[in-house]
Amino acid sequence: MQRILLIEDEAAIADTIVYAMKRDGFDCIWHSLGRDGLAYFDAHGADLVILDVGLPDGNGFEFCKSLRQHSDVPVMFLTARNEEIDRIVGLEIGADDYVVKPFSPRELVARVKAILKRIRSNVNTPVSHGFEMNETQARILLHGQPLDLTRYEYLLLKTLLSRPAAVFSRAQLMDLIWTDAENSLERTVDAHIKTVRAKIRLIDTNCDPIETHRGMGYSFTWPRRG
Repeated sequence: MQRILLIEDEAAIADTIVYAMKRDGFDCIWHSLGRDGLAYFDAHGADLVILDVGLPDGNGFEFCKSLRQHSDVPVMFLTARNEEIDRIVGLEIGADDYVVKPFSPRELVARVKAILKRIRSNVNTPVSHGFEMNETQARILLHGQPLDLTRYEYLLLKTLLSRPAAVFSRAQLMDLIWTDAENSLERTVDAHIKTVRAKIRLIDTNCDPIETHRGMGYSFTWPRRG
C-alpha cells in the first residue's frame, strides 16, 4: 500500500483528503504542523507528500526546501492563493504539482495517481541478493519489501551498498552521512548499524550483510546464510 503524507493544518480539509485517499487504497498519514510532518517523514518515509503552503509553524516552501536536502519524494502543494508567482516558486523548489483551494477531492486523488504513475518509470534498481534501491523515493527494499528505515539508517545502508566489500571507517561514515558530524559521536554509527541489522532481519532472519571489521569499520558483504 502506497503511503501519502499529508501536512495540512485545517482539520476539515485534512479529513476530506484522508477519506478520499483511503477510499482509493492509499495509506494517508496526517500531520497539522510542518515540523511534525518532516519528523515523521525522516522516521518512516512516504511515497508522496501533500504539503500546505500556509502552516502555523512555517512556510510550506521552506519545509519543501528542507525536504529536498535529502529526498526526491514527490511533493504536491496545497494553497488558498492562486498567484502565478507562488506556483512558479513552488515548482522551482521541486514541487511536482500545485493545487489551489477549494478543490475536488476526486481531482486531488487523480493528480496523486498521475504523479505516482509518472515516477513509476524510475524503477527500483536491483543491487543483488534481493536488495533493491529506489533513490527517487529514498527507499531500500529486500525481497520486494521496503525496509522501514529512518533518514540516517537509509543513508547509512545506501552508502555501504554503493561500494560492496569496501570498508568504511566510523569517521568516514560520520562525514558522509551526518550533517552535524563534528558534534556527534562515532558510537552513533554503531547504534545505527545495530538498528539497520535488526530491520533487515525482520524481513529475512538469515540475512546478515553488514560486516564489522574490528578497529577499522564496516562493510557490506553479500548476505551470509545461517
